[in-house]
Amino acid sequence: MTVLASQPNPSDLRAVPRHVAIIMDGNGRWAKLRGKPRTMGHRSGVEAVRRTVEAAAEIGIEYLTLYGFSTENWKRPESEVSDLMGLLRLFIKRELATLHKNGVRIRIIGDRTRFDDDIRVLLANAEERTQGNTRLNLTIALSYGARAEIADAMRQIAQKVAAGEIQADAIDESVVEAHLMTVGMPDPDLLIRTSGEQRISNFLLWQSAYTEFVFDDVLWPDFGREHLEKAIENFAGRERRFGAVI
Repeated sequence: MTVLASQPNPSDLRAVPRHVAIIMDGNGRWAKLRGKPRTMGHRSGVEAVRRTVEAAAEIGIEYLTLYGFSTENWKRPESEVSDLMGLLRLFIKRELATLHKNGVRIRIIGDRTRFDDDIRVLLANAEERTQGNTRLNLTIALSYGARAEIADAMRQIAQKVAAGEIQADAIDESVVEAHLMTVGMPDPDLLIRTSGEQRISNFLLWQSAYTEFVFDDVLWPDFGREHLEKAIENFAGRERRFGAVI
């Protein structure tokens, strides 16, 4: 991956969302349309990840969150899951040095306990190596489910209440947010889903309370800078009220 050093024109940044989240959907359908196995769709999807990360950094997006693998995806055929894990290993090993060189910070959210030991080590190393980078915050949701995330936050808070560390009547939105996997990150301004599906599939449910949504018919392996820019243009034309009357 090559992330260009050029920066966007400051006058263009007014319309750029600070945080973009993407549900990368359509790998299987992309492969089926071409008479190829689903694994080829996933491999082509990795190329789309490269293009999107490069474009996000060049456009000036600060946070990019990609839905890479959900808790429900573990139910897929064992051979497909195995191939996806192989692609994950390959992506980290091949791309980490370049991502680090180009100022990309990597963060992983999700349940890591189901991954093999070597993958957990790769993920931890990627986070540690890039933790000081500031050009683009790249968060990858792996073995992630928003309901499980919220339930886990509730358990943590309940334990602290039982231990006397938090008073029950002191629990507010900020307390909940402090126990989510995305703590320290701004909520998504824009969420994009590819493949024409119009649902968020258990992704960032709490964080997306006031997020703008764009649903694109393009299948993920064909997604590129032009689709990202089109979604941002759509976002820029909206009036965000956050529940208030303007």
